[in-house]
Amino acid sequence: MHTPPAPESSAPEGVDVTTPHSARVWNYWLGGEDNYPVDRELGDQILGIHPGIAVDARAGRAFLVRAVTHLAREEGVRQFLDVGTGLPTHRNIHEIAQSVAPDARIVHVDNDPLVLAHARVLLRGTEEGATAFVDHDLRDTGRVLARAGELLDLDQPVGLSVIGTLGHLPTLEEAAGVVRSYLAGLPSGSFLVVADAVLPDEGSAAEALDEWNREAALAYRGHTPAEFASYFDGLELLDPGVGPTPLWRPEPGEVGRTPDTDMYGAVARKP
Repeated sequence: MHTPPAPESSAPEGVDVTTPHSARVWNYWLGGEDNYPVDRELGDQILGIHPGIAVDARAGRAFLVRAVTHLAREEGVRQFLDVGTGLPTHRNIHEIAQSVAPDARIVHVDNDPLVLAHARVLLRGTEEGATAFVDHDLRDTGRVLARAGELLDLDQPVGLSVIGTLGHLPTLEEAAGVVRSYLAGLPSGSFLVVADAVLPDEGSAAEALDEWNREAALAYRGHTPAEFASYFDGLELLDPGVGPTPLWRPEPGEVGRTPDTDMYGAVARKP
């Protein structure tokens, strides 16, 4: 059983609890407690229009677990840069990576006051490894990389993850430019892990997106399959390539039980 969600009076200083916030609504859909009445109200409105959004949230998280586990276990990655971390949940990236490789080093990046207030949770790593939190706008890639380089060796491969974040950038061009800029600062042999929503132009998902953009503080932009795939241009895709996240290397017990989701994902290597 979950503990009661956070009351408004417990909000950290500088956190607006009068307007729904994407990280807190996402936290609500994942079953977390770090959300407020305004977030749950919008979350329920969206669920009423498009119940599959909760499946999308869980599918994106499960994909991240499998992708990071693969990179740490099969590809030998020992450094991770998590851009657009969001609120801490069960099995954050440092927990996933360090469960396979205790000496892994992870840098989380976000500039939301509520995420910053919970950063201590993101810094609880293993004694052998290390974790850090960069409080900065993810679009300022040069500054983020400079800060990340205080913990990570940017001459060695890094696993760059951007989950459910690129759709919040206003245009595909800006989002793709951010991805390219981060990759330009990472060496050959690094990996890109992206999951985001590929939405149809009509139906309940499109209706839910319209409702979200009317109510939430941070607008969201869906992708077509081709737009999402463009984030991996020039990279070497790992099998099975780009597609719905449940199809990316499912665990044996998950085969044949693929949920229907708009959350797409892929992992690729920088040549």
